[in-house]
Amino acid sequence: MLKRVDTISSTNLPVDEVLNIKRCRYENRIDKGKLKRLSIVTGTHGDELEGQYVVYMVSKRLEEHPEYLNGILDIYPATNPLGIDCIERGIPSFDMDMNRVFPGNSHGTMVDIVARDIIESLEGSDLVLDIHASNIFLKEIPQARINVNMGEKLLPIAEKLNLDFLWVHPNATVLESTLCYSLNARNTPCVVIESGIGMRITEEYCVQLTDGIFNVMKEMGMWLGDNVFQGKEHKPLVTSEDREVFFLNAEASGIFVPVAAHSSIMKEGETIGNIVDPLTGSVKSTVKSPCNGLLFTIREYPVVYEGSLIARLLGGVE
Repeated sequence: MLKRVDTISSTNLPVDEVLNIKRCRYENRIDKGKLKRLSIVTGTHGDELEGQYVVYMVSKRLEEHPEYLNGILDIYPATNPLGIDCIERGIPSFDMDMNRVFPGNSHGTMVDIVARDIIESLEGSDLVLDIHASNIFLKEIPQARINVNMGEKLLPIAEKLNLDFLWVHPNATVLESTLCYSLNARNTPCVVIESGIGMRITEEYCVQLTDGIFNVMKEMGMWLGDNVFQGKEHKPLVTSEDREVFFLNAEASGIFVPVAAHSSIMKEGETIGNIVDPLTGSVKSTVKSPCNGLLFTIREYPVVYEGSLIARLLGGVE
């Protein structure tokens, strides 16, 4: 197995520093067919670290069994290294979300140029997995997010990723300036994965996704070993097709104290949590489930204000 680290984008910074975006490529050929290429991207948001651990575990398993790889696996562990270094979601000093500037261009700012280099490096992959976590406020179950226009093409792939939920988004909610949209527009299939919480690593979710990645590689003919599931193989997927997604926002300010467990199946009218007032010792609002459904997002950071997102449920799940 060949392994090499490439710099796919390099930009000078002030004070004699250089911003380098790096990729680690694993390549091995067992048969004479065309080599498939899978690219895994993470670290676009500097406060999302779940993907960092996932690509570590993927690399570790490859190093343990290089003889099973049949193809090209490219790992991009930190497409926003400045954000990771500064523990910031966006790019420091630019006040900019990197996942809002793709596909970039060669005549814009430093961020535009880096975005262009990333797109050009990824273009032509047989599949790109764009791994994200949530922010510091919310916790997500392992899920794939797919544009409805790409559903027919991407759902069969996402179903192999060992996730709990596939969220198919309508066109109106899809941002054209994201990495995923830009790649799909260039006929490079890309699936967004959301899992866990910002600034934390949820090990069980990372193991679950790592197994899913090797399951997809096996489906693509890129992994010839039988050691796909080192954790448990997860229950059948739930998809958002033909189901309503409910957004629950705080009706009062205070401290949110959850009652329901994340990823639980709720009954209509069951309590998800309470918003309490530490000054008066009173419950200001009780958050109840509006439906029978899957609690796939829940508030993790306890301080809330009126309108803060508390939870998301997928209706019709019992």
